[in-house]
Amino acid sequence: MHSSAPATPPAASYRERLSPSLWVLVSAAVCGPMVALVLAPLDSVVGLLAGITVGALVVAGLIALSPVIEVSDGRLRVGRASIELEYLGDIETLTGDDARQARGPGLSPASWHMLRGGIDGVVRVAIEDQDDPVTHWVFSSRTPIRVAAVIGSARAATDFPAHEA
Repeated sequence: MHSSAPATPPAASYRERLSPSLWVLVSAAVCGPMVALVLAPLDSVVGLLAGITVGALVVAGLIALSPVIEVSDGRLRVGRASIELEYLGDIETLTGDDARQARGPGLSPASWHMLRGGIDGVVRVAIEDQDDPVTHWVFSSRTPIRVAAVIGSARAATDFPAHEA
């Protein structure tokens, strides 16, 4: 039996892991050969196996512990922080010199930030919760325009007022 009730459109969702750059991962993998060299005088096979294991674990740990940006279920999550979309105000997407300014001299002490080296894009979102001492969220993103678009779409789907800049 089919229902004639309209289906609820799925809310916009987005997920981005801010994993380290390739150079950071390669640098971290150097831990493996160092462990192998330390253990080689005791037993070369054990040293080699321990080196491979340590290198793989360090790289896997860096990737697994990388912060995630997620927009879903009416919330914006950046790393361990989370806020409902209804409290978000104007959204700015910044790249190049504007992003450098936002990450450095333009970073307000009243803002919450999660910035990653090697990622150029920055998203700055105003917080409109009167009980929250934080005025803005400033965070890195490889695709800041897409993050802003998904937040705007999710807010429109849940009937929150749009405040995009």
